[in-house]
Amino acid sequence: MNVLHESDLATLKFGVGQPVPRGEDPTLLTGRGEYTDDVNLDGQAYGYVVRSQVPHGVIKGIDLDDALAMPGVLAIYTAKDLAGFGGIPCVVPFKNRDGSDMHKPRRPGLAEDVVRFVGDPVAMVVAETQSQARDAAEMVMLDIDELPAVTDPVEAARDGAPQLYEGVPNNVCLDYHYGDAEAAERAFAGAAHVTKLTLVNNRVVVASMEPRSAIASYDPAEEKYTFIAGSQGAFGLRNALANAVLKVPTDKVRVITKNVGGSFGMKGGPYPEYFPLLHAAKQLGRPVKWVDDRSGAFVSDHQGRGHVVDASMAFDRDGHILALRADIHADMGAYLSPVGPQPATLNAVKNLISVYQTPVIDVNAKCVLTNTTTIGPYRGAGRPEANYYVERLLDTAAAEMGIDRLEIRRRNQIRADQIPYTAPSGMTYDSGDFPAVFDKAVKFSDWDGFAERRAESEARGRLRGIGMSDYLEVTGPPGKEMGGLRFEEDGTVTIITGTLDYGQGHWTAFAQVLHQRTGIPFDRIRLLQGDSDELIVGGGTGGSKSMMSSGGAIIEAGDAMIENGRKIAAHVLETAVADIEFADGTFTVAGTDRSIAIMDLADQIRGGLDLPEDVPQSLDVSLAHETGPSAFPNGCHVAEVEIDPDTGHVAVVRYSMVNDFGVVVNPMLVEGQAHGGIVQGIGQALMEQVRYDESGQIVTGSFMDYAMPRAEEAPMFRYDSHPVPCTTNLVGAKGCGEAGCAGALGSVMNAVVDALGGKHIDMPATPERVWRALHG
Repeated sequence: MNVLHESDLATLKFGVGQPVPRGEDPTLLTGRGEYTDDVNLDGQAYGYVVRSQVPHGVIKGIDLDDALAMPGVLAIYTAKDLAGFGGIPCVVPFKNRDGSDMHKPRRPGLAEDVVRFVGDPVAMVVAETQSQARDAAEMVMLDIDELPAVTDPVEAARDGAPQLYEGVPNNVCLDYHYGDAEAAERAFAGAAHVTKLTLVNNRVVVASMEPRSAIASYDPAEEKYTFIAGSQGAFGLRNALANAVLKVPTDKVRVITKNVGGSFGMKGGPYPEYFPLLHAAKQLGRPVKWVDDRSGAFVSDHQGRGHVVDASMAFDRDGHILALRADIHADMGAYLSPVGPQPATLNAVKNLISVYQTPVIDVNAKCVLTNTTTIGPYRGAGRPEANYYVERLLDTAAAEMGIDRLEIRRRNQIRADQIPYTAPSGMTYDSGDFPAVFDKAVKFSDWDGFAERRAESEARGRLRGIGMSDYLEVTGPPGKEMGGLRFEEDGTVTIITGTLDYGQGHWTAFAQVLHQRTGIPFDRIRLLQGDSDELIVGGGTGGSKSMMSSGGAIIEAGDAMIENGRKIAAHVLETAVADIEFADGTFTVAGTDRSIAIMDLADQIRGGLDLPEDVPQSLDVSLAHETGPSAFPNGCHVAEVEIDPDTGHVAVVRYSMVNDFGVVVNPMLVEGQAHGGIVQGIGQALMEQVRYDESGQIVTGSFMDYAMPRAEEAPMFRYDSHPVPCTTNLVGAKGCGEAGCAGALGSVMNAVVDALGGKHIDMPATPERVWRALHG
């Protein structure tokens, strides 16, 4: 495979490896971005969603009379109006441990007979204005016979717990197992030492800067829907809406995504509100717009994490890992998201051994339905928490066995000479040097100087702790991605690909790859991702795979464009194709000074160049790229915290990291991605948690009640890199978007526990919890 390697990288100003500023930023920072709420169509009406205020109950009646009489109201839709619609699919094909299919309860657009969580959509009001729709929604009267509710996954799986669905005993929709249970049992029985921990992977609100919104319209002449909404991939959302929701051919649905103000996994698939919106547009014969508010987002956007894990690790007398077991209760919420149990099952399995030689794993997961908001993928989606479990076990085992924290990791790390390494997860690590990354991080963080820093903190009345976390992620599963290049009339070149930028900076990084490969001027390159009608395939953005998939697609498309260009240039330069060489954006007749630049060739084609039938008629390319196997970004993060013993407040005061992301296309963007992921990890570790009361009401339903990390919670980051190129994709990249979370959870919480003298504490380590831990 022709992979980009560090030694091959050009020193071009806009080439691969250069810290090129984001081309998107001037538009976004000056308020010229176009988000869904910025779009307004002629004649549009407005929708507002009526949501259940009770967590569980039977719908006895819905009184619409007073609401329909309100000014400006055009229609009100309930479940009976959506009788011909499908449901939101859970697309993962998991089996129970006994081989039977998992339970996949129907997820309708509007609640049909039963509401199952606070925020469950029951009706949509459509009116001439947004305020009229909101006012009328308050007049919709719901008669709901309340039922008992359960919000904790461990409690929900017990005998006698309130049941959300008939035919789903104990609310367990999937009883999952992976690994060799008998071998694990033998390893634990014969171990010199066993470490056990119960760990909470706290549920979090995604809280993207831009709330969800959408505009639906319908063209009766073409019998085609157009849907404008924030997403993580227009092609995938189009397919889901057409196939599962509307049950129409895919060419009868067009999805357009403009700028997206954050997603982190949450905007990856269809939502219930989209059903009545599409129905209303067709029935009313006019566009209908819906914009959620923050209160609605807190109860209806997919939330993240939400697991309780009994984790255990078996060791021999020298501290070598013999086996790892994880027994997981995973909260699914009231309905399954499109990926449903995957973060708590397959993703956990793939990432659980991290960078450590682990002969045997045994993973058991009960995926449990509760009367809460649906759980979906959230930055890392099973990968950060799997690394967190292992790192907490290793720190605890080191203390219990009297082994230094660094030493126990060194004894168990997979060595460079063992790669390619086939893990018990079924993954084969193709590249990496984990001990080198580790040693570099120890030195880079000045681990040996910590005692002096701790003494200085103690002199100020503060408790200081240091924590380390190795991590490894499994990113970018195989798939297809579009590689499209289009030479425009205005002299620009458009990259067309099916990933989607919702904050990552794709335009800049993708342009660097194309510029490096083809010599097309950087400032002439544009990017198109968000129109499903322009795509032949598209994997969307998720799983830290965009550079691997779209980058590879761009390289393949660039090579195809060069080959087409050689044939056209041979005709223009009146020579054989075999004589045409290509370098630095120019086609040259070998051994001569006769040449033509690629952009000049494109100009001639636009000007009506007469080409023979057996010669390509343009430089344009449209292909489906087969993406490579997964990649394995890894690294080592070191955090230091200070605790105020009088208040329990935890501050992250020092943070160092060394990462292996393979070939880094744009180091500035990559470091920024790491910063963002770390801050979200700090948020989960120290302050974020969705809470419900005993009746099932959410008590963290706004930013007044739910703590988010701010700038003052983020330390100055120290960043270093130790890249080992990936061998399984054309770019050599490994993915970086979610790695910050994976390194932050373990390093921050290990530092907190260290500051507490080794006393375990669960996330989030809030001031109250820390104070109670200190004061008994």
